[in-house]
Amino acid sequence: MFNSKFNTLLTVLLIVAIIAILGIIGYFGYSIYNKYYINTSAKDVIDNFEQNTGNVVTPKPDDVDTNVTLGDGNNGNSIYGNPSGITTEYGGYKVVGTMSIPAINIKYPILAKVTVKSLKIALAYLSGPGINEVGNTVIQGHNYKNGLFFSNLSKLSNGDKIYIKDASGTEITYEVYRNFTAKATDTTFYNRDTSGKREVTLSTCTDNDNSARIIVFAREI
Repeated sequence: MFNSKFNTLLTVLLIVAIIAILGIIGYFGYSIYNKYYINTSAKDVIDNFEQNTGNVVTPKPDDVDTNVTLGDGNNGNSIYGNPSGITTEYGGYKVVGTMSIPAINIKYPILAKVTVKSLKIALAYLSGPGINEVGNTVIQGHNYKNGLFFSNLSKLSNGDKIYIKDASGTEITYEVYRNFTAKATDTTFYNRDTSGKREVTLSTCTDNDNSARIIVFAREI
């Protein structure tokens, strides 16, 4: 009787262990696949965006309706910046730019609006004058803690470069000059004086605390 109960217990424990192992394998397998899928999709979107903006030919003023603007009011890029009028969308959101940060090995589209959905697939424009416009533009990204998006934002150091391309096809180089942690409710520095220069603020949640944010300041060089 005792041996029978003991064997049954061992069988149950073995089954539980197998289920746990399969669960762990499934979790990490999905995480790897999801990261690959997002990065592959982002690359395709960036390629499409750059095809639409990469061969910019400035038209004559008489050929352009200066009242027509691209985007949804988030930036000041006029039709002069994209004479074809072609826009790129991703996940139902307009792509307003791309960002590349070699120091943490990322390159992603920047979407026109911050939502729960948009932050699951790319970076997103939060506030400010617009992509590569004079002043401070705030861009948010999710911290998946696995290298996606802004997961490694805290690893950036002063002097690291950030490359941002806008809807006109113009790429501006920014240089990191500050990296710090702030409360999620603290947005006082979003509207800081940039002395007529282009700056960006990058923001993401910390690894262990959703009430805090990792903030990076960078200015045009």
